[in-house]
Amino acid sequence: MSETTTAAATESPVTPDERVATATRVGMIDVDGTLLRVAIRPGTGERTPLVLLNGIGANLELLKPFVDVLNPEIEAISFDVPGVGGSPATTLPFRFSGLARLIDRLADHLHYQEVDVMGVSWGGALAQEFAHKYPRRCRRLILACTAPGSVMVPGKISVMLDMASPRRYLQPSHMVKIAPKIYGGKLRNEPEKAAKHAEAVMSGGGIGYLHQMFAAMGWTSIHWLHKIKQPTLILAGDDDPIVPPINAKIMARRIPNSTLHILACGHLFIITLAEETAALVDQFLAK
Repeated sequence: MSETTTAAATESPVTPDERVATATRVGMIDVDGTLLRVAIRPGTGERTPLVLLNGIGANLELLKPFVDVLNPEIEAISFDVPGVGGSPATTLPFRFSGLARLIDRLADHLHYQEVDVMGVSWGGALAQEFAHKYPRRCRRLILACTAPGSVMVPGKISVMLDMASPRRYLQPSHMVKIAPKIYGGKLRNEPEKAAKHAEAVMSGGGIGYLHQMFAAMGWTSIHWLHKIKQPTLILAGDDDPIVPPINAKIMARRIPNSTLHILACGHLFIITLAEETAALVDQFLAK
């Protein structure tokens, strides 16, 4: 792979030997027959790599504001799940267990013995599954604006109905319209942030969204959260219409070695409070 990437850059296969300092690389990786579009922001090699797991329907570009301000010593890896962004949809959908195995195999491909994992919203559920199923691979765990699955304390019904459809990713104007309602926080009074967020969306079509919903259907971690032994940082927004912060408090009580931090923002604090969130993550991972 030879291109320093932006959202519009030409992409080509990623190999472990092609990492160069400061240049984020984006390309396709074949993981056991599943094609994944992967972004790698190289670090110095002295810190444990951080794998970022995105929210439902979200392509890896939506994590860019956070990655841009994350300590450059940390190698940051993100990818589009099958059917989202630039990753082709698979014929059959994955469950979380299958996606967790995919992450484990991706780590093998990139020659990572151990990784830290940060999951955002839907990706936070996948991060819990990965930490539980692959404890030797996962050193530390960060859970942002997420919940323990189907037993979560839900947001408002009107918000959950909006979330059930991928329309906001298919129609940017719809995203701008409903963002204050579903994301809360700074997006309630700063519509320009919602517009910028909508511009970064690269929909892979509705099938990927449906596959992600299937992955989470009936899934819960509540009965085994106490078995997660990794040091865990739990982040939540105090004005999150999708995942009320009570869910973070429940997880903090269930995960033995956890720390809870509630930010003054909504569901997208990883973007709207990118610098503050990145500082918290860096401080936690450096311990």
